[in-house]
Amino acid sequence: MSTLPPKRTRPATSGIPADGSEARGSRGIQSVEVGGQLLKALVRSGTALPLKDLARAAGMTPAKAHPYLVSFGKLGLIEQDRVSGHYGLGPLALQLGLIGLQQVDPVRLAVSELPALAQAVGCTVSAAVWGPMGPIIVHVEHGPTPVHVAMRHGTPASLRHTGTGKVFAAFAPAEAVAAALAREGEAAALDDAGFQAELAAIRRERVSRVRDELLPGISAMAVPVFDGLGRLALVMAAIGPSAWLDLVPGSAQAQALQAAGERLSARLGAVSPELERL
Repeated sequence: MSTLPPKRTRPATSGIPADGSEARGSRGIQSVEVGGQLLKALVRSGTALPLKDLARAAGMTPAKAHPYLVSFGKLGLIEQDRVSGHYGLGPLALQLGLIGLQQVDPVRLAVSELPALAQAVGCTVSAAVWGPMGPIIVHVEHGPTPVHVAMRHGTPASLRHTGTGKVFAAFAPAEAVAAALAREGEAAALDDAGFQAELAAIRRERVSRVRDELLPGISAMAVPVFDGLGRLALVMAAIGPSAWLDLVPGSAQAQALQAAGERLSARLGAVSPELERL
């Protein structure tokens, strides 16, 4: 009597490819995604909230939100104040945030952002950090509109006369800015009412605009990028011919640059400008 070969059983799959990457369109756990709206609501609020307000901000009823908050509390993601009863982020959430900050490289993130930004604004873009002597350009990405400026990796940026430098002058520590201005021979800028008013506007608007200042026919815009501790991490700038680069607030180029700076700041854990004003 013949026997049939044993049936082959397929190994159970988790929906994740063998290389460990998440499959495109793979299904998640809906209850986790729903509960996550409570965590997002706390981040947006920037402060602890009572159950009713937190549930409303997350788009659910208090009765639906409460079981999620209990579970998140057991994990340490959420903590309830014993006096007020308000819910805030717990110790595990804070630990995750700190670890995330340690793992993030601002320059690497900026470099990955610049190619798309160069195409969006249509001109050369750059990223700069604060070096031992002042602002230093660490990466340049050329766009479709050529700009004839001797700018490359390692080029210093003037605090007094460049869009990038002025953002650093506005947000970097005052002592470091004063020392760098002195090295540039621009120590008098500290007492220049016009320059100080310009820096105040940059702090308020979070954008610097320079037209034909360092080089005739060349203009620039620059925006700050902050980290999760509120410190200036780097500066992103767009540089192009004055006839092409639109410095008017709200222009398409200005919006693209500012959106890139805000997006990168968010990835570094910075609080949005809207929340800072609350």
